[in-house]
Amino acid sequence: MAYNMSIGYAPLEPVAPDWLNKGDNAWQMISATLVGMQSVPGLVILYGSIVKKKWAVNSAFMALYAFAAVWLCWVTWAYNMSFGHKLFPFWGKARPALGQSFLIAQAVLPQSTQFHQDGTVETAWINPAYPMASMVYFQCVFAAITLILLAGSLLGRMNIKAWMIFVPLWLTFSYTVGAFSLWGGGFLFHWGVMDYSGGYVIHLSSGIAGFTAAYWVGPRSTKDRERFPPNNVLLMLTGAGLLWMGWAGFNGGDPYSANIDSSLAVLNTNICAATSLLVWTCLDVIFFKKPSVIGAVQGMITGLVCITPGAGLVQGWAAIVMGILSGSIPWFTMMVVHKRSKLLQHVDDTLGVFHTHAVAGFLGGATTGLFAEPVLCTLFVPVSNSRGAFYGGTGGMQFLKQVVGALFIICWNIVATSIICLVVRLIVPLRMPEEELAIGDDAVHGEEAYALWGDGEKYDSSKHGWYSDNEGTQARNKAPSGVTQNV
Repeated sequence: MAYNMSIGYAPLEPVAPDWLNKGDNAWQMISATLVGMQSVPGLVILYGSIVKKKWAVNSAFMALYAFAAVWLCWVTWAYNMSFGHKLFPFWGKARPALGQSFLIAQAVLPQSTQFHQDGTVETAWINPAYPMASMVYFQCVFAAITLILLAGSLLGRMNIKAWMIFVPLWLTFSYTVGAFSLWGGGFLFHWGVMDYSGGYVIHLSSGIAGFTAAYWVGPRSTKDRERFPPNNVLLMLTGAGLLWMGWAGFNGGDPYSANIDSSLAVLNTNICAATSLLVWTCLDVIFFKKPSVIGAVQGMITGLVCITPGAGLVQGWAAIVMGILSGSIPWFTMMVVHKRSKLLQHVDDTLGVFHTHAVAGFLGGATTGLFAEPVLCTLFVPVSNSRGAFYGGTGGMQFLKQVVGALFIICWNIVATSIICLVVRLIVPLRMPEEELAIGDDAVHGEEAYALWGDGEKYDSSKHGWYSDNEGTQARNKAPSGVTQNV
């Protein structure tokens, strides 16, 4: 019986070349979409609900703007600075990723070939069985979420115009350096520093850069620092849930294939996150006598961050150990060290991104240097005989490499972020004026998250009155003095 086959499924060279693996391509695009959904709507919802009501719109919009701005910068110049041909040992050459001949060709990371000291090939370059368009898409959503995580340190006071300038500058001069150095074939990649899915490139960098930017931007208003309750805890949990489930794509997509290591990475991700959440909650109960929902979300995030550098490189028992550490050490730095440190008290890190991402990211990288299993390392790491210190041999050197890699990311982000903030400050103020800080969304955007009056907004009877103009006038005339103003 004759039938017509869609051209998309036809076994023809233009649409289904021999190198294309449709399963890998589908998983890579699904993984990228899951990571994208961590940002939009995940972190948009999380940020919009975890902050004080008067900052809900501004916080959500900072995340939404960053996601959109990164896209255009990424395909225009930043992708090849991160994964293209080498300009410096830590930076790729800027060029567009827009032409069809580039995007439908088989994906390849041209600087990823690993050589022995005698010049022979040790590990062939990364050459996934899907088109470059899928690679560009996948890596773009990682870049976008890094800027959004960084924004968590700046909520509630950064001038939105300054943020609009900051995003493309930081992507260009900070993110691309970390990405190329550790993932794109830079010097840390070839030295064998392990960062499976972004513990350093994304989390350590966003935590350090966020803290640094928070220093230059300055603090929130005194009232906001003293009292900053979430405006919707249940909606906050919705955003947190999207973040957790989206991490399956975050860590599961980084082998660039739907292979056995991808499956292990997804399983380890959930093991570590669950363990960390439970440990954080137990510590809250032991020391504060109540389980905190916000604390549980923080513990979930630190677990997800900690496992990220080693998700496909460690065994399940190690994921539990990493979860115990990520649920306790960042808890200690946030609840104890933060209150005793003058520097941490001085810098207003709104959501504690330093603790949840910088501390947890460094912890994850260091523990990966301890627990990376030799057989699993052969599935992912380009340097032969790589292993964690727990397994002896060259493992001690691996732990040292992890520390050095972290120090490079920390130093680069402090310097680059400081310079960027100083440059932006020459153009527009980094911090909102006091009038806008007092009012919030109504002053900054002319929009409100909820159809309720209060929490810093100026009373305007035409906007906030319960009645029409005529009814409102009659109500004010009948009401005792002061009643209308206190509605």
